[in-house]
Amino acid sequence: MTNQSNFTKRRSPSAELMGSEFVSFDADTETATVRYTPPASFASPRGAVQGGLIGGFLDEVMGTALLAATDGELLPLNLDLNMTFCRMVPLETITAKGRVIRQGRRIAFLEGELYDKDGNLLARATSTAMPTDVPGSEA
Repeated sequence: MTNQSNFTKRRSPSAELMGSEFVSFDADTETATVRYTPPASFASPRGAVQGGLIGGFLDEVMGTALLAATDGELLPLNLDLNMTFCRMVPLETITAKGRVIRQGRRIAFLEGELYDKDGNLLARATSTAMPTDVPGSEA
């Protein structure tokens, strides 16, 4: 299991906005683990994280998995993103797992899950994406 690599230096501003903290990457299963601490501004009228922002967490952790699996070379360009909401996502630290299910030259299949502090599944997503070069990496 890898805890740090050159891919973690390429964190996006949106990852910082979401309170993202890289935890680990398991190269054998191509699974990235990330923690998020959503800011209060992410609250819906119900007091939980707004649904579209949950999509941001899942998108970011799946992207982290592909970035890590390719040693910082490729990012996904989503062709679709499908989400299932299982429970309301609280405004507290949550854990996300993103993994590469299959990657080819032109298409990657990704999945991600969000868990609360007790390990309860909060939401899950799948994505079909095109692996693309990291912007600015050609320089």
